[in-house]
Amino acid sequence: MAQLFSVHPDNPQERLIRQAADTVRNGGVIVYPTDSCYALGCALGDKQAMERILAIRQIDLKHHLTLMCADLSDLGTYAKVDNSQFRLLKAATPGSYTFILQAGKEVPNRTLHPKRKTIGLRVPDNMIALALLQELGEPMLSCTLMLPEDEEPLSDPYEIRDRLQHSVDLVIDGGWCGTEPTTVVDMTDGIELIRKGKGDIAVFGL
Repeated sequence: MAQLFSVHPDNPQERLIRQAADTVRNGGVIVYPTDSCYALGCALGDKQAMERILAIRQIDLKHHLTLMCADLSDLGTYAKVDNSQFRLLKAATPGSYTFILQAGKEVPNRTLHPKRKTIGLRVPDNMIALALLQELGEPMLSCTLMLPEDEEPLSDPYEIRDRLQHSVDLVIDGGWCGTEPTTVVDMTDGIELIRKGKGDIAVFGL
């Protein structure tokens, strides 16, 4: 059965964050809060854990997975970004945005969109997610927790554990974080709005 950690949303307990990071490092799939919805996450380099996330969501890699990052310092390693793109990213992060970017060489091919070789990248404005990412010391491969039979993302941690108790290893209860997904912006060729979500698009002049 999946563990359930109740973590304070403004002052995450270090002991629980360390245990959650260890779960990820050891091949686990976790559910954790972000500034838009609860998300599924696993280690970037763990093929088996990634396949578990795809199976839970019943999706393939034509649906972009996201690199959840603690800050923009990972950009040069995991994505190809020019100066104008970086300025926009800096203005919009942390926040409820997912950016589609050309992947860097450090991103495993198996995690990329099969034709475009792109990846989603995101810096969440959520203390629990940021603490976890800082403890991990690298981005976490993630996607929104939206089950195929549902019309909107799950938002109740106890319901999440009940429904996914045999599919994930840990659910982090960080309280209510909503059901509105991120705003998705494709930056691979100019600026293209893919999905209007929680993030304000005015920062991009759209």
